[in-house]
Amino acid sequence: MHFQELCKPDGRKLTLYSRSPINPDIQAPSPSRDSVVANPHLRWHPLRGEWVAYASHRQGRIFMPPPEYNPLAATTNPQFPTELPQGDYDIAVFDNRFPSLTLQAHDPPQLIVDTLPAKGACEVVVFTQDPTTTLGNLELDHLDLLLQVWGDRTRILGSYPQIQYVLPFENKGVEVGVTLHHPHGQIYAYPVVPPVPARMWDCQKVYYQQHQSGLLQDLIQQEIQDNQRIVYQDDWAIAWVPVCARYPYEVWLAPIQPVSTLMDLSQQQRSSLARALKTVTLKYDGLWNRSFPYLMAWFQAPVDGAIHPEFHLHAEFYPPYRTCDRLKYLAGTELAAGLFANDALPEEKAKELQGVLVQF
Repeated sequence: MHFQELCKPDGRKLTLYSRSPINPDIQAPSPSRDSVVANPHLRWHPLRGEWVAYASHRQGRIFMPPPEYNPLAATTNPQFPTELPQGDYDIAVFDNRFPSLTLQAHDPPQLIVDTLPAKGACEVVVFTQDPTTTLGNLELDHLDLLLQVWGDRTRILGSYPQIQYVLPFENKGVEVGVTLHHPHGQIYAYPVVPPVPARMWDCQKVYYQQHQSGLLQDLIQQEIQDNQRIVYQDDWAIAWVPVCARYPYEVWLAPIQPVSTLMDLSQQQRSSLARALKTVTLKYDGLWNRSFPYLMAWFQAPVDGAIHPEFHLHAEFYPPYRTCDRLKYLAGTELAAGLFANDALPEEKAKELQGVLVQF
């Protein structure tokens, strides 16, 4: 993996990653030379027992550019200037212009609930310079590089003492809120372990203390033995519709042997996860013959410097569809009660995905 660190004219960091050497003369552009001004804060939610982030400056961020906009080329439209430099590289990572979390956050307001500065980081990860493609259409070694990049960003962001958790994710498609045309994801680095991974972590800690083995590790072995819902499997990685799927067509992806974070993946695990990632995303597209929207999130152990044998790195895909022609939105029982109601059996949706032939 080759990389080059640059600084944008507005002070934000840009890191380029590539499978081949990068020209050292590449220049980093930015939409403006004005420094990013953001001071988000956290407020404590006493009834839910969790923090809520507030970043009112994000009201001024740019939403979806017009279809003819090329995010990689210079443009005469000042509303949609490029963030990416010209040159030969594969992946670009840069600070979000409108962060919900920043290491520079300070002096939160004094309110009737506890508050904290929202110290953290929000990075944009551009998967490729081609604005017309998708994650599933990238070459396997490009996806392998992406897994390395996620691991490298986890290492870098996790080195800050303020950071407790690093979450890479991708929102794909306008249905789930994408505001740029080119394939990209984000990485949020939090000053606390957020509620969802915290609950996962608690369950895995309890199980590990009781069984001296990993919860997800054992569940994967049960899925392999049951052999009904597996979408992809080789010696190192697996993708499957979980028996407890909350969404139709929900898929989980993981190394078969547990590792705690993206930093810990072996070369064999990365290669297999790249193949599994490509298979899942192509099956999604092939099922409806269209670019299929989803949220993909990578759950890993906290970056607190401790060893976490209980935590099993994995990705979860949440497609927004109930059926092929009707969007799946969260209903009252899901939003208010937190109890999901799935209209389809995981076994049925697994069979549909299993029936999609993928060639690459």
